[in-house]
Amino acid sequence: MHTDTERCVRAVQSKDARFDGWFFTAVLTTGIYCRPSCPVVPPKPANMTFYPSAAACQQAGFRACKRCRPDTSPGSPEWNRRADLTARAMRLIADGVVDREGVPGLAARLGYSTRQIERQLLAELGAGPLALARAQRAQTARLLIETTPLPMADIAFAAGFSSVRTFNDTVREVFALAPSELRARRTPADPAARTPGGALTLRLPFRAPLNPDNLFGHLAATAVPGVEEWRDGAYRRTLRLPYGHGTVALAPAPGHVACRLTLTDLRDLTVAISRCRRLLDLDADPTAIDDRLRTDPLLAPLVDKAPGRRVPRTVDEAEFAVRAVLGQQVSTAAARTHAARLVTAHGDPVEDPEGGLTHLFPAAGALAEVDPETLAMPRTRRTTFTTLVRHLADGSLNLGVETDWADTRARLLALPGFGPWTADVIAMRALGDPDAFLPTDLGIRRAARDLGLPSTPAALTARAAAWRPWRAYAVQYLWATDSHPINFLPV
Repeated sequence: MHTDTERCVRAVQSKDARFDGWFFTAVLTTGIYCRPSCPVVPPKPANMTFYPSAAACQQAGFRACKRCRPDTSPGSPEWNRRADLTARAMRLIADGVVDREGVPGLAARLGYSTRQIERQLLAELGAGPLALARAQRAQTARLLIETTPLPMADIAFAAGFSSVRTFNDTVREVFALAPSELRARRTPADPAARTPGGALTLRLPFRAPLNPDNLFGHLAATAVPGVEEWRDGAYRRTLRLPYGHGTVALAPAPGHVACRLTLTDLRDLTVAISRCRRLLDLDADPTAIDDRLRTDPLLAPLVDKAPGRRVPRTVDEAEFAVRAVLGQQVSTAAARTHAARLVTAHGDPVEDPEGGLTHLFPAAGALAEVDPETLAMPRTRRTTFTTLVRHLADGSLNLGVETDWADTRARLLALPGFGPWTADVIAMRALGDPDAFLPTDLGIRRAARDLGLPSTPAALTARAAAWRPWRAYAVQYLWATDSHPINFLPV
């Protein structure tokens, strides 16, 4: 979008927050870059130039605006909509892969050469993977500086910098302030704070509108005891992270999602935030999605009644795949019971002084050692379960954020016991495919029949072609016609 100068100028002049994260505005006369919704008086169009990423702005020598804080914009919805090399690389960078494994590790996960990845990212985003990861480290550093009392040396390494000197130089270059000056600027009214118990509380921004009912309702109604819970108006769960584990509490609030994180290792902060945003689908573009779905006259009333529905996703793709198998042809309550038994028997225990979280969901390696005879399910589903966890454990099946959606769906369908419904629900909620569709789902067929849509899978799929590439969101609107608890914000 950044190449459409006229459209970008209009967005900046109207201070349209819908475009935050889509592009960044660099002001030639001041040397700063802003988000489109920056509250200051817009510069003259001749003094504006546009970049596709914060990293590109930084590489061009611009510093971040102190008013609109462009580094805190929602992420570009492009990386959720697409499954090409650039989008998969961006999802991996957000998950901290470059910081942990370097560019060679990023290339190995994607199956391309480092040169090809550099060339592709530079062409589309104006910055290579190292620069993009550096911009993300700067954002994490700023968050820790402003919200914790940690010494600067600890913040430097927690944010992913290799040295304190690099940390200091980067913060000065990006924000035009030394780390100590950034800390001095914070006020008691800042949106995030370090609590006495060691938790971080912060705000997760999103593009409005956001309807929290089905989002939090689904997570709460399907919560696995010990791993997830709804408590005091927040969805809480445990997190398995690269350097340790943590717990998070997420609650809808006006204009943001309140996030409270407790981590055993602060180096996991960036990854934890990225996974929480992915869980709640916060980088979606609800305006574009809803506008497309409104073109169907039978869907339009559902969209108008409760716009901004998101797809409830996951923080752990392998975990969701296992839970999808456990939920085949059983009720939500039965699926929770099956999962809770596995958690109690094979999950890693954790401490949670603030609530009832007791375990991490078992890793695939631990589940691969489970005796099938101890599983209280039909023999065919035991075979499906054991085959899935074995493939996940030995690496022959990868469900990470870098996967190609179509290829992974085909791999899932090749496994015994995996039909279209299971493969598509994993594609929708674990892989993040915004166009995944569930025409065989009983709830979808019932909603289609009641609305006057075709109710047979083939006819409904044909009708849904007009909803592409947002059919996963159409599923949320169709499900919402039912009175199931997944559609209601818990009280």
